[in-house]
Amino acid sequence: HVQLVESGGGSAQAGGSLRLSCVRSGAISDNYCVGWFRKRPGKAREGIATIYTGGHRTMYADSVKGRFTISLDVDKNTLYLQMDNLRPTDTAMYYCSADSREWLLIPRYDWWGQGTQVTVS
Repeated sequence: HVQLVESGGGSAQAGGSLRLSCVRSGAISDNYCVGWFRKRPGKAREGIATIYTGGHRTMYADSVKGRFTISLDVDKNTLYLQMDNLRPTDTAMYYCSADSREWLLIPRYDWWGQGTQVTVS
């Protein structure tokens, strides 16, 4: 059973930075997909960054490309999202996710964290 716990959310000024972390416990397949999603008020859950370890493949949504960086520390079972040049439109609840299937930015992952709030003013 996989559990994901996010941390690092909070408040930031526009143009500032935050780094989110997501620690995974529980076994997962040798190749797996991890991602960051966000839910903004009144909008559907949006996939913003993902890594598939099988093909060392990384993908970003256009809305964050060039500003956000996803990384994975396999030894620490920790997924990161470095968010730079933040905008008020980045205000959302951020979730990490994991699955053995290559869902990439599609929100059909089996496992989800509880979410961490990011507010940009």
